[in-house]
Amino acid sequence: MRSVNNHCDLYDFSIWGNEDVSSGKGAKDENFPVGSLLISRKLRPHVQAYYNFARVIDDIADSEMLSSEEKVKRLNGMQAVLCDDVPAPDRADIQSARYLRNSLLETGVSFDTATDLLIAFRQDAVKNRYETFSELLEYCRYSANPVGHYLLDLHKENADTRPAADALCTSLQILNHLQDCRVDLIRLDRCYIPLDMLRAENVDVQAVKDEGTISGLRNVFDYILDYIDDLNREAEQLIRLTSNRRLRMESSVILTLACSLTEHLRKEDPLATRVKLNYKDAIKAVLYACPHILR
Repeated sequence: MRSVNNHCDLYDFSIWGNEDVSSGKGAKDENFPVGSLLISRKLRPHVQAYYNFARVIDDIADSEMLSSEEKVKRLNGMQAVLCDDVPAPDRADIQSARYLRNSLLETGVSFDTATDLLIAFRQDAVKNRYETFSELLEYCRYSANPVGHYLLDLHKENADTRPAADALCTSLQILNHLQDCRVDLIRLDRCYIPLDMLRAENVDVQAVKDEGTISGLRNVFDYILDYIDDLNREAEQLIRLTSNRRLRMESSVILTLACSLTEHLRKEDPLATRVKLNYKDAIKAVLYACPHILR
């Protein structure tokens, strides 16, 4: 279990104040199912504990009211509660770390699946640009892939499932970056689109704020979507390798939704509107998952 330096300045809870930095989002607002009925009833509360913690620290990193320093201190505070069980105010957001701590201790899932997320969100607090695609993939290693590791470990899956799960989680993360690229730049001055790719098309990063995509930027989007296609193909192995029937079906649903969202982003303009999944996509995903019931 990872620990943090117990110097109080690293996680001074007095800086939290009374302001609410919650985005107001819940599982129903996500593109992909979180703790769905495909997950066993026994494991669903643990998945919810993990999601609640992730939602809180994501909201901290994305807050428009907090300075970079305040964000880092709050994230350190969450890690202190999670890893060191330090006393903390009785607030739902902070206590989500204690609930997850208890869950991880009960299930034996590695604390790294949570502390790696904190690495990514501390980075979000201080880093607003990504020079290369390799930098972006390294970010996804901490911001997205731990979610797959958590679910695999929770279901006691073999380690050989991890590469395919990493491919799927990275795909989902980058798809979300493309969906929200305009609002991220406007609200947070944060851009995940690699700068070297923009320069290669003679596009300034400020073009991402426009209400329509210029041709050079469209080329960048399409290049990224080509890479996501490769990730989605690699992720198909996850369905073959996963032993747990429910998790196999969940993986199938999520992968089908990822492929559908990729198609939408090729045909639609993420600067003109938030490209998103629809009811037909959900039906298609469920139908594609049905054959995995009998395997």
